Amino acid sequence: MSGNMEAKEILKKHIAQAASLTDEQFDYFFSHFKSLSCKKGEVLIQAGKPVVHEYFVISGCLKAFFVNDDIRTYILQFAMPTWWTSDYAAMYNHTNATITVDCITDAEVLCLFSDDRERLCSELHQIEHFFRWRTNRGYVASQKRLLSFMNNDTKARYEELLSLYPQLYNLVPKHLIAAYLGVSRETLSRLYNHHR
Repeated sequence: MSGNMEAKEILKKHIAQAASLTDEQFDYFFSHFKSLSCKKGEVLIQAGKPVVHEYFVISGCLKAFFVNDDIRTYILQFAMPTWWTSDYAAMYNHTNATITVDCITDAEVLCLFSDDRERLCSELHQIEHFFRWRTNRGYVASQKRLLSFMNNDTKARYEELLSLYPQLYNLVPKHLIAAYLGVSRETLSRLYNHHR
């Protein structure tokens, strides 16, 4: 199966979780995506620049992160296959990005421009339904992560991450997992060694 055909099938299965499209409707939807092969370290969204699209991950792993004035990195999201990522606040509000999205590994992604997304949502009710479903799931996940930060100690957050996304530990360097958990690399090493 060619790369583009494989990407099409992965997206089709993903959409089918929440929306019923005819083959013709899906082909029309898919025609709005641009397929990109990205290298490890490549920046897809740069803080301070306009954001006009979002990405659907086919393979590899991306991260969305924020660097504060003290040059400390905070990771908002790891985006693995079948996950979406962007700076949504910047995209929806037509402002410059406050976060950066780059590739932790080589990655294959599908890029959808926000104008195309809006047009597709107005033309196809099922696509609007899908994006609402996806946004709701993202909101619930963000809320759970925030509550975990407020209620759980580092060990509990680490174990929660390990149980939810065990594949992260093979994909993502430990210092990035530490940044996601809001702890030092040393603290993570102690937890990692204790957990084994």
